[in-house]
Amino acid sequence: MAQSTNCILMVRPAAFRANEETAVNNYFQDTETTEKNTNLLAQAEFDNAVNILVNAGVKVVVVEDSGKFDTPDSIFPNNVISFHGDKAILYPMFAANRQCEIFLNHLGVLEKNGIQFKTLKDYSIYTEQELFLEGTGVLILDRVNKIAYCSISERANEILLPIFCEDNDYTPIVFHATQQVEQQRLPIYHTNVMMALGTAFCVICLDSIQNEEERKEIITNLEATNKSIISISEKQMHHFCGNILELKNKEEETLIVLSEQAFNAFSEEQKEQLRSFGKLISIPIYTIEKYGGGSIRCMIAEVFH
Repeated sequence: MAQSTNCILMVRPAAFRANEETAVNNYFQDTETTEKNTNLLAQAEFDNAVNILVNAGVKVVVVEDSGKFDTPDSIFPNNVISFHGDKAILYPMFAANRQCEIFLNHLGVLEKNGIQFKTLKDYSIYTEQELFLEGTGVLILDRVNKIAYCSISERANEILLPIFCEDNDYTPIVFHATQQVEQQRLPIYHTNVMMALGTAFCVICLDSIQNEEERKEIITNLEATNKSIISISEKQMHHFCGNILELKNKEEETLIVLSEQAFNAFSEEQKEQLRSFGKLISIPIYTIEKYGGGSIRCMIAEVFH
């Protein structure tokens, strides 16, 4: 299987806001300030993002959130569902209002677009045991070498990770990434804000991994799988430089999708490095980043079928 795809699923929000249920451990969210038109601004940013990606040659399947459920984070489908050839996987979500996102009919919309999956694996049942594993938010998948990198947090359970890996034939690389929150180091809520993996590169905030042995193991694995490492600072991580995604377009050109905020936070040298691996597609999503605490990678569920 290839590392990246030219077909993606995105969800247009119905009631986007700063989700109070996720703010308890997502320190990237701004819950202090409020914006009257947050949802309208997010919808405009979403529509613009879809247009940019379609114009770049990516097939985008859009799910419309009907607003039937209170799903302020439905715009981030990669946490809830992932796709693996003939298999789709549903995940157990930490926030109760995010658990409702599995009812948004992602699979039905894909089917209408001629994309079907033989098997559905449902890990969402683990929410009853308060065990969470939030999809490709916490699992950074090297799909070619079948390695799952995962930073442990309240949203990435150490019991569920080996179950996922055994079921899907991945080798787990487990570590602990933290960020400075006032006077203490606290777990980073999702691995995909501090690490992004492409076919030939890895953008990673190594400073967030305090344990030297864990850091060494990751570097060793990345080097063994021929990934060029682009190290970002914790400050750059907070500008979502780690939340980027490699895609293909219909011509099989490699694209690296990132937010405008992340693009501006990368150094010129880092941008040149990234350009050696693919065309940079920069998208302004400031409202979504500010209140959602996630960036463009979180908004995209890659469809491998």
